[in-house]
Amino acid sequence: MIRDVAGSYRRALQETVQHYSGWRPTPEDIDNLKGEGRWNNDWDASLELLRRHGTELPDRTALVDVFSGYYFGGDPQGDPSDWTGFIGDEPLLVDSAFFEELSSRGIRWGFVSGAEPPSARFVLEQRLGLNKPSLIAMGDAPDKPDPTGLLRMAETLADGERPEWVAYIGDTVADVQTVINARERRPELRWRSLGVAPPHVADVMSYHQKLRNAGADCIVGATRELIPALLQ
Repeated sequence: MIRDVAGSYRRALQETVQHYSGWRPTPEDIDNLKGEGRWNNDWDASLELLRRHGTELPDRTALVDVFSGYYFGGDPQGDPSDWTGFIGDEPLLVDSAFFEELSSRGIRWGFVSGAEPPSARFVLEQRLGLNKPSLIAMGDAPDKPDPTGLLRMAETLADGERPEWVAYIGDTVADVQTVINARERRPELRWRSLGVAPPHVADVMSYHQKLRNAGADCIVGATRELIPALLQ
C-alpha cells in the first residue's frame, strides 16, 4: 500500500453509489464489503452495494464512466495534468527513498495492483519518480484474490532464479487471500503475506485481527515498516 485512497477511490465509490441510489455508503460499509475478500474491483464493489441496497443496477459500462468521472475527472488515457478528479487527493505513504533502500538490501520489488493502469503509472512514475517499475495493474491479470498476477510478478522479479521468499503486502482480505492462493499454486516457494490497515480505519486493532483471521503471516503498522519485517 503506497497511497491513501480514502479520498479518491473510496470516495469515487461512495459518489458513484449515491449517484445511482441516493444512498451514500459509509467507509465502514465499504470495509465490511471488502472484508468478504471478493470485491477488490471498485466497479464491481459499487454494483454490489447497489444490489444489496435494492437499487436497479445500471449498465456496467455506464457505471465505469461515472466512476471514472469522479476519480479521474478527465480522460483516463489523456494528459494527467488535465485530470481534475479525486486522484489529486491521494497522500503518498512512502517515497522513492523507500524503494532505494529495498534495492540496496537486495530485495527485488514490483507492484500488483487493482488500480487502472493510468492511475498506477501516474502515482509510480510521476509522483514517486520511479523508472518504469514492474507493474501488473487492472486488466493485466484476473482480479485478486486470483493469484495469477502475483505469480507472474514473482516470476518476473526472480528472473530465472529461485527466490528465498516471496512477500506481498496489502490492506485487504483479498490481498491476503491472493497470497494464500499463490501458495496453493506454487507450494514449493516460501510465501509471506503482510497486512497493513489503511489510514482511514478507526479501529486499527480490529482491522488487523480481520487480516490475521484471513491468514496474514505478519501485520505491520505502516508500509514504511515493511523492511524490518522482511529482514526478520
